[in-house]
Amino acid sequence: MTQPVANAPFDAPIGIFDSGVGGLSVLRHIHAQLPHEHLLYFADSGFAPYGGRSEEWLIARSLAVARFLFDQGAKALVVACNTATVAAIKAIRAQWPGMPIVGVEPGLKPAAAVTQSGKVGVLATDRTLRGEKFLQLRDQIAAGTGAQFLLQPCVGLVDQIELGELGSAGTVAMLEKYVVPLLEQGADTLVLGCTHYPFVEDAIRQIVSTRANGPVTLVDTGDAVARQLARLLEGAGLLRPAGVAHLRGYTTADAAVLAAAFQGLLGLAPHVEAVEVA
Repeated sequence: MTQPVANAPFDAPIGIFDSGVGGLSVLRHIHAQLPHEHLLYFADSGFAPYGGRSEEWLIARSLAVARFLFDQGAKALVVACNTATVAAIKAIRAQWPGMPIVGVEPGLKPAAAVTQSGKVGVLATDRTLRGEKFLQLRDQIAAGTGAQFLLQPCVGLVDQIELGELGSAGTVAMLEKYVVPLLEQGADTLVLGCTHYPFVEDAIRQIVSTRANGPVTLVDTGDAVARQLARLLEGAGLLRPAGVAHLRGYTTADAAVLAAAFQGLLGLAPHVEAVEVA
């Protein structure tokens, strides 16, 4: 098998960032679909959560983190955070117009395609649900499909997941408070509109199994993000064809915490280091 040429453009890593560990749910799809690619993961846990921040702050912070990853040689960027995508991806693309840049957004379109009741519950941060980009997407898809989107901000849920409290009594009680009203309104599809939320999917399914009147579909867009990234890299001639891939983690908080998240959530043990990004 042909080995990539060291220092060739396609041998550069892909940068992925989130406010914390939630973007690891996207990284696992990228790692599975593009196993030969070097990956850099940046958890901005020292500044998490992003959900309550202003748009101006989110843009400035996202640009700073993106600049850090591009300074590490990233050939592409994945904004693996719904809140940062809604607020800042336009500014990031304007700053680096020639780079492949992929964001994440709640899976409203696939949810509208599978719902039978016509009612879709959207679990996300308050900042995501108030974002102009998200509201335009909701209105566009609702007009085109007739689907009704029931928006549920999940205040505090990201914090629980960052603490590793995936199945604790407190997290389950919080999820019941957010999920059950959507089921009671007739939602048969739930959009996991934050990259952190797939890590509590088992707890959500347990609630659904006891409180829903029928089948409920959960929609996670991590797989679609990985496919879009692969398309952009292929189109730019940047796919790394073969060879051993390296994974490195960066965090603005405790490196041991991110390392534990890699191990506990993904079963991976990359080198992780704490950094400061002004």
